[in-house]
Amino acid sequence: MVQLLPPRTFTCPTARGVIYHHGAHVTDWTPTGQEPVLWMSEKVRFDTETALRGGIPICWPWFGAGRDGVSSPLHGFARLAEWRLVDTVESADQVKASYLLVDARPDKFAHPYRLTYEVSFGRDFSAALTVRNTGSSRFSFEAALHTYLKVGDVRQVRLTGLDGADYLDRVAGHEVGPHTQQGDVTVTGETDRIYQSTNDITVVDPTLNRSITVSRMNSNDAVVWNPWIDKARTMSDFGDDEWPGMICVETANVAEHAVTLLPGKEHTMGFTLTLGSVA
Repeated sequence: MVQLLPPRTFTCPTARGVIYHHGAHVTDWTPTGQEPVLWMSEKVRFDTETALRGGIPICWPWFGAGRDGVSSPLHGFARLAEWRLVDTVESADQVKASYLLVDARPDKFAHPYRLTYEVSFGRDFSAALTVRNTGSSRFSFEAALHTYLKVGDVRQVRLTGLDGADYLDRVAGHEVGPHTQQGDVTVTGETDRIYQSTNDITVVDPTLNRSITVSRMNSNDAVVWNPWIDKARTMSDFGDDEWPGMICVETANVAEHAVTLLPGKEHTMGFTLTLGSVA
């Protein structure tokens, strides 16, 4: 195994952030005076053959095993590729970084493309993935920004903003659906759902006495995930007792919402995280 190069740390008066070139993977956003907002497993493996467990993996150009059900690696190759830092802009209240990935893994994705990933650390956090078709024929892709959020106790958390949304249940043994969400989302067991919604989602966390609002842009799907007890025990890079401290709320376009790009066109999908207090 080849160990990862050290990450880049970004600081400004309002926040601290950390990004690895491996996967352009954000592993930390900590606003000044606050606890970290992103969750990282204590069992994470820092090698070039593994996606980092936690933070914000970039899933592209497919989600899971893809629409064909056999694509590999899982969640695409962007989170395993080495991205290039191309720009940094610092100001009094935020620091911005831009990363670039061009035509990696043509054996897996035969179309020319240019990916730009722009991240901003400050009182709020934002991330935006832009995909540009630089070839001569159209192509389609799925994408997800697989955001792991740190919570005090996921059993006490509720998610607002998804009431009435249709969702697919991806947990083994569950009826896939579609189902319709009734009221707030709570986590009472293994959870792996794809919600068809463009609404803002707020994670209300009474244990840490804060809320995290996820405001999505050009995202038709939101994935909510927690492995719970048994699934956590099967994952070598996820501690057996770590599951209460995290929940994933992913900004995504997957399955029927896959994006098709004509030559010369581009598409940007992103989100902003905003902290608040619990009333």
